[in-house]
Amino acid sequence: MSELKARITADMKSAMKAKDKATLKAIRMILGAIKQREVDERIELDDMQVLSVVQKMVKQRKDSISQFKEASRIDLVDVEEAELVVINNYTPEQLSDVEVSIAIDKAIADTGASSMQDMGKLMGLLKSKLDGKTDMGVVSGLIRSKFS
Repeated sequence: MSELKARITADMKSAMKAKDKATLKAIRMILGAIKQREVDERIELDDMQVLSVVQKMVKQRKDSISQFKEASRIDLVDVEEAELVVINNYTPEQLSDVEVSIAIDKAIADTGASSMQDMGKLMGLLKSKLDGKTDMGVVSGLIRSKFS
């Protein structure tokens, strides 16, 4: 069992003992998503794969929050935000925009990238370094702004 999955399981037990229903619900959703992927792929996930499941859940929650806000469903926004707080406990600390920009500048210097045609090379290099530490959509946007 991966360390992250073990930590999530331990936190579920703590939430059960504390009778914290909201946290317990969110943790069970995380474990359910992890188990679903393990069953679908017939493997036991390592920490990076568990992290990708958690990041996908974070992205889903953010999308739901924005859609619920547009529909003026504040009650559902509150539920999604509470779940997002719990889910974010299992993601690594996110890099600031300045740190991401520095990493992009270094990657541009390392690869000799000079135009948008080199974006694939840059994204490949940056994904291995920044995955899990920042939203790759933000990285893509920053690269586009540097070349435009």
